[in-house]
Amino acid sequence: MSRVAKMPVVLPQGVDVTIKARDIAVKGKKGQISMVMHKNVAVTMEDGVLKCAPKVQTQEADAIAGTTRALLQNMVTGVTAGYQRKLELVGVGYRAQAQGKVLNLTLGFSHPVAYAVPEGITIETPSQTEIVVNGIDKQKVGQVAAEIRGYRPPEPYNGKGVKYADEVIVRKEAKKK
Repeated sequence: MSRVAKMPVVLPQGVDVTIKARDIAVKGKKGQISMVMHKNVAVTMEDGVLKCAPKVQTQEADAIAGTTRALLQNMVTGVTAGYQRKLELVGVGYRAQAQGKVLNLTLGFSHPVAYAVPEGITIETPSQTEIVVNGIDKQKVGQVAAEIRGYRPPEPYNGKGVKYADEVIVRKEAKKK
């Protein structure tokens, strides 16, 4: 069995888990999130602890059991603490402004970029060059951050673009005469 799947998922105080057939719903103070389990994985709840086990003894089922356990842990963390990704805009005139469910970006194009924020995600702009993406779904928070970064990825010569706060841009030397 997978090493990851052997570890139990401990449910903190205030987190409710509902298991119906192959559907799992996790509810906490930040919201509710659900997923559909793979048919080869069994999830049981005993004394505030979730355990994942493969239904059949195959290598694929072991791997899926470990993945399911990791997804359940991410769901529990999401409804208790939430997830956050920080982005920085580097470049002269690069700005971001959150207005309701739209993020307005000025990234050096001839036109402004308006990004529609998906449901379940909140975007804040503490300053004109910082963007903070918050949500309870780890995958969705990462996807939204990647889509915003995709409008103008950082380039290696001047270092301009949208980058993650912890990202290091490896700079290249310009052409020599």
